[in-house]
Amino acid sequence: MRMNLTPAVKNIIIINVLIYLACFVVPGLNDALTGYYFASPNFRPWQIVTHMFMHSMSDFTHIFFNMYALYLFGTALENYWGTKKFVIYYLTCGVGAFFLHMGVGYFEIQKMMQSLTDKEIYQVMITGLQEGKEYKVQMVELYSAINTGVVGASGAVFGVLLGFGMLFPNTELMLLFPPIPLKAKYFVMIYGAIEFYLAMRQTTGDNVAHYAHLGGMLFGYLLLKYWQKNPKVW
Repeated sequence: MRMNLTPAVKNIIIINVLIYLACFVVPGLNDALTGYYFASPNFRPWQIVTHMFMHSMSDFTHIFFNMYALYLFGTALENYWGTKKFVIYYLTCGVGAFFLHMGVGYFEIQKMMQSLTDKEIYQVMITGLQEGKEYKVQMVELYSAINTGVVGASGAVFGVLLGFGMLFPNTELMLLFPPIPLKAKYFVMIYGAIEFYLAMRQTTGDNVAHYAHLGGMLFGYLLLKYWQKNPKVW
């Protein structure tokens, strides 16, 4: 499946690549644009949007596969919808991914707080943890949960993937591993099921924002259903 780059997809890819490169040369840009939890001292309102144009600086495959998937599936959606509608869909999926990720994080953080005293919570959230000092494991975990940012276009791209699967369900995709053809609707269902399983499993050391991926798919699904019921919106 080869298509010419459409305007929005092309510009989104360019923005992602430029920001990725800029983070290597502009001090503080990475922290300023990364999406942080609302209670983190690093949180800024614009991060709700800017996080989806950021990628891991230590893993080139992160941006490569996101942009490749955007090219493969996003061009088809933009050709079908037009640029304006595609951009609205893409941004909705990305922002939705952020809110679901942070919403799940909220409940996890509340659970962590139950094992700490008010003084310890204040230490973590207001004063911060100082290097060289030892703290309770629960305090370190809470501090990490609050101050670990989320980056990547994956949430928006997963929404694009879902949109492709719903609009072109019987399009056959050739998988790389294993190299077999699979209809888009089954591909999306399998991918979604895997992400849901990984999100529920929550293995130690897994730094992938699975709930953000699911959030992109969820908000994409809701927006598609809204458009189907309200076709005169466009």
